[in-house]
Amino acid sequence: MTRLRTSVTDLLDLDLPIIQAGMSWASSSSALPLAVSNAGGLGVVAAGPMRLPDLARVLDEMAAGTDRPWAVNLPLYRAGADEVIDLLLARRPPVLIASQGGPRRYLDRFHAVGTRCLHVVAGVSHALKAAAAGVDGLVVVGAEAGGHPPPGMVTTQVLVRAVVSAVPSLPVIASGGVADGAGLAAMLSLGAGAAQFGTRFLASSEATVHPAYQEAVMAAGVDDTRTVGHGLGVIRALSNDFTARMAELEASGAEEALRRKVFQASSLKDAALHGDVATGKVEAGQSAGLITEILPAAEIVSRITAEYAAVVRGLPRLAGA
Repeated sequence: MTRLRTSVTDLLDLDLPIIQAGMSWASSSSALPLAVSNAGGLGVVAAGPMRLPDLARVLDEMAAGTDRPWAVNLPLYRAGADEVIDLLLARRPPVLIASQGGPRRYLDRFHAVGTRCLHVVAGVSHALKAAAAGVDGLVVVGAEAGGHPPPGMVTTQVLVRAVVSAVPSLPVIASGGVADGAGLAAMLSLGAGAAQFGTRFLASSEATVHPAYQEAVMAAGVDDTRTVGHGLGVIRALSNDFTARMAELEASGAEEALRRKVFQASSLKDAALHGDVATGKVEAGQSAGLITEILPAAEIVSRITAEYAAVVRGLPRLAGA
């Protein structure tokens, strides 16, 4: 197995600093995370939309399907989060990636059962608070990311540098706008110990989303996403009828009640499971424009690794250094 040692691979006992994002519906089964973990990266189960019995089954499949580290992503705002936490504590996943809430809510209990705890942050102030609480590492999400980018829309490049400078003692995973080995090299050069890939693994054969969703991602260019839902919980999604309607309401200064009604009438589930790519929330990052084919997840990991090696070999060297 090829290995690349960084602060994150040391922390999580990984072969490669390649993290698959926990994506609702796309990785709410064992297929994608198992494939990524068995290929040397970190596969992540998305617990956000899952019912407890389904989550319990997937956790058992993960434990039986690999002897490599894997993770569970838990948005702390989801309904029944405390029950999910109890289930996870009983199953003891190697890694927990938590978001949308404070780490003190869960940290001591997971550390007590031996789980490494990473927290998702979207700014330096959040990073400092998470570090003070005692998390093991940070996932830093920049504006290019699909789903929920930072409210301030700071790019991944700038935000990762700011967080690494503010909390140099913590391993950092960079997320947003990364789709290949060149992106991985860029994130490591900024001081991150790994990169998180969301949209790239959305376009994998193991991702459990509707083919129409994947086809929409494949057809997108780098400027075919937009952010909507400002003031309501901003998301980045592929441009479609839903985002056009939201953008129109936001530009015209429509009342919050109307904007919220339109925003909530559309869902990620409609797009991901039912293939409604016209009026559903087709969440994807700007890196969709860098993706040209659907591949098995293990091949994606292999290609990222080979691309990274080629990029590093090709970098200019200082004369006399």
